[in-house]
Amino acid sequence: MDSIVAVVLAGGKGTRLEPLTRDRAKPAVPFGGAYRIIDFTLSNCLNSGIRKMLVLTQYKAMSLDRHINLGWRRFLCHELGEFIDVVPPQQRIDEHWYQGTADAVYQNIYAIEKERPDYVVILAGDHIYKMDYAQLVAAHKEKNADLTIAALPVSIAEATQFGVMQVDGTDRIIGFEEKPAKPKPMPSDPNRALASMGIYVFTARFLFEQLCLDATKQTSQHDFGRNIIPSIIDSHRVFAFPFRDENRKRDAYWRDVGTLDAYYEANMDLVAVDPLLNLYDAHWPIRSYLPSLPPPKFVFAEPEPNGRRGTALDSIVCLGSVISGGHVERSVIGSNVRVNSFAVVEDSILFEGVTIGRHAKIRRTIIDKGVHIPEGTTIGYDLAQDRRRGFTVTENGVVCIAKAEGAEHFVD
Repeated sequence: MDSIVAVVLAGGKGTRLEPLTRDRAKPAVPFGGAYRIIDFTLSNCLNSGIRKMLVLTQYKAMSLDRHINLGWRRFLCHELGEFIDVVPPQQRIDEHWYQGTADAVYQNIYAIEKERPDYVVILAGDHIYKMDYAQLVAAHKEKNADLTIAALPVSIAEATQFGVMQVDGTDRIIGFEEKPAKPKPMPSDPNRALASMGIYVFTARFLFEQLCLDATKQTSQHDFGRNIIPSIIDSHRVFAFPFRDENRKRDAYWRDVGTLDAYYEANMDLVAVDPLLNLYDAHWPIRSYLPSLPPPKFVFAEPEPNGRRGTALDSIVCLGSVISGGHVERSVIGSNVRVNSFAVVEDSILFEGVTIGRHAKIRRTIIDKGVHIPEGTTIGYDLAQDRRRGFTVTENGVVCIAKAEGAEHFVD
């Protein structure tokens, strides 16, 4: 694996995740209480034996850069040639920001070439899954491929948001359409299509040639899915690799948390008794930055019916949090959160530093970092009222409160 460089694309705006992405890049959005979204891709790299990583950023990258500096560089040894470098747009080749996924890699071709890799693994930094990239690279080498694409069957309705592939009996790709209006189904299953996961392995020299060729085409959008892949499937060896989940569950787990509703549901998956995504798996650990904080604490056990009881059921509660006489159920509680006496938090996601005042009632709500919810506030029970307060309410009725929209700022 020493001959492999991983390039993680982490520069998307993440507009469908607003307001959570107003001040941070999508890969830096907290997930599961103790993690950031990008931690899953980076953990896959480390667990797969890939120890040379370039993270390409663009929009609102400060918190992402800080997170990687604090939490990830300690896993790697620079003296052994290992690194994880955060690379902002440098306009090294042209005076513009990244025009597409291929252009992002092309503009950083010098940083990749100087490592003299045999293979380049290109990854998205905003998906939740577990995968051994070493198996992907092994399949690429075995078939003497120019490009190998990780593939996952999805429903026909979902397939409109992906690159859709057709393959022959050897998994060689013979057709590819990016986000088609009418996806072609798999021959073996008319209800599903074979989708690209946006995970690519290129033979390095071939990648450099294709990037340079694409850069000369003025009509190109300089995107792997729209331009480079369709242009090479007839003339080069391009194969699909069926996704192999390292999650050790019956059903493969892969989530694109690109919308607030998808993000909320993926977090809620974690609080199930037997969650689809196993965070407690020593075989494939998910690493992150863990601050030096005390253990979570649950205080007050006064007799019912009127006494205070600090409880959390079917929930994740992170370091430094205090459930001080409040009740939490089916929720993800980040670090340094305080839920005060007689407050109720249900089916919600609270980011770091949130405070819930006494007697407040919170339901199906995402609350961003540092927000203070005043005493007696009710959120998530009257969605029309929540909209009037200026909060974001999703199609599925999930309320989202941004850092600048703390409940102390609204007037009913």
